[in-house]
Amino acid sequence: MTKVAFHAGFPIIDREEFLTPFDRMFDQIINTQFPEIEKQVGVKPFQGTAYPKVNVYEYDEKVGIIAEIPGLDKKDLKIDVEEGILIISGDKHGLFDDGGAKVLRRELKGSSFKRSFELGEQLDGDKIKASFKDGLLSIDIPKVEPEKPKKLSVKIG
Repeated sequence: MTKVAFHAGFPIIDREEFLTPFDRMFDQIINTQFPEIEKQVGVKPFQGTAYPKVNVYEYDEKVGIIAEIPGLDKKDLKIDVEEGILIISGDKHGLFDDGGAKVLRRELKGSSFKRSFELGEQLDGDKIKASFKDGLLSIDIPKVEPEKPKKLSVKIG
């Protein structure tokens, strides 16, 4: 018998429990043929939608990421860079107080999230700037300045 975990009165459903053998085989093929895809796009492509939704823009001097994260304060968000991976995470638990009322319908989800993006060698993870206003997280990642060729004079002996 499978033990079911609950959060806020609702069962936590594991995707693996509901996959058909064909779904598992398809996932394995994608993961085997494209092992870097999750790191590059920040989500497993066939495991639901990614949150938060983002737009990514490239400029001459930087890459900008705009993430839509309604209902949170900036204190609920965290941005880390670990081993060349930019990680956006946050916590939406405890945001909704029902005041002891009987809940008739629950569509607003309280959960944690994490989204990651591979920076690569062209972006400077040490100089990232971020701001958060009206539910929009803006992240600017400067491009690495190309190293200028050095001029070297050699004395002939």
